[in-house]
Amino acid sequence: MHIPVLQKEVLQYLSPEPNENFIDATISDGGHALSIIDKTQPNGKLLGIDWDKEIIKNLKLKIKNFEKRIVLVSDNFANLEEIVKHTKFSSVQGILFDLGMSSWHLEESGRGFSFLKNEPLDMRYNSQNSLTGLTAERILNYYSFLEIEKILRTYGEERFAKKIAERIIERRKIKPIESTFQLVEIIKNATPLWYHHRRIHLATKTFQALRIAVNDELNNLERALPQAVEILKLGGRLAVISFHSLEDRIVKNFYRSRTSMDLKILTKKPVRPAEEEIKINPRARSAKLRAAQKYAPQYNYE
Repeated sequence: MHIPVLQKEVLQYLSPEPNENFIDATISDGGHALSIIDKTQPNGKLLGIDWDKEIIKNLKLKIKNFEKRIVLVSDNFANLEEIVKHTKFSSVQGILFDLGMSSWHLEESGRGFSFLKNEPLDMRYNSQNSLTGLTAERILNYYSFLEIEKILRTYGEERFAKKIAERIIERRKIKPIESTFQLVEIIKNATPLWYHHRRIHLATKTFQALRIAVNDELNNLERALPQAVEILKLGGRLAVISFHSLEDRIVKNFYRSRTSMDLKILTKKPVRPAEEEIKINPRARSAKLRAAQKYAPQYNYE
């Protein structure tokens, strides 16, 4: 089951009021969206975006009671301005990005996001309509040693990136790497025994790196953030939940770059989940929330 991360804190920083309009750029299972739509009764609207058509299809059944107030779109949030223009969605008071992977992708999609299930190494969020057709399997079987090592080191911050990349090259010479369990076995053989008994699974960083590369996640985030600020009304708020140090750095640097222009940072340090939340939802442990508010360029808060 999908549990919305930092739900109370999201409501605190977005501060939804009756009849205001919001965008959930990563609507997923709708947990955050439904809490926002509840606060914006009776006439507030929400634009919900998700790249995966299956997610949107499943969510339509869940929001039947709110059909008049929630607009759902399957698209990449990197196209945010285009989506808003196409749907004629206006007067946006707040925008949320929750960059965490949905439970549905891990548990039900069958696309190889989880190292705990033996599935094909797809890892595309939108496998129905991918322009590049890039999958994790393609990276593992056709990219060079240096390209694979760079992906693992940069996107996964994997300390054994070189060893794992070497093993990948060796193994694919014998037969193609096609399943998640094959990849886990390769990682296991490339890393020392102590690495197999830590708090996080030995394959976590490699799977994370491949997923980010397949979906071009960091570039999409960098494209989306400036669009979000343009769309917001004056006084509107932007909240981003990240789960990876590279994502968090992009958000932090973007906020800072706009403080002399049109953003006031509301979170001097990232907001982290309380211990109680982590106990209920262990996936929340790495979450960081950063929020900012749009102001008129002629008025500098600093």
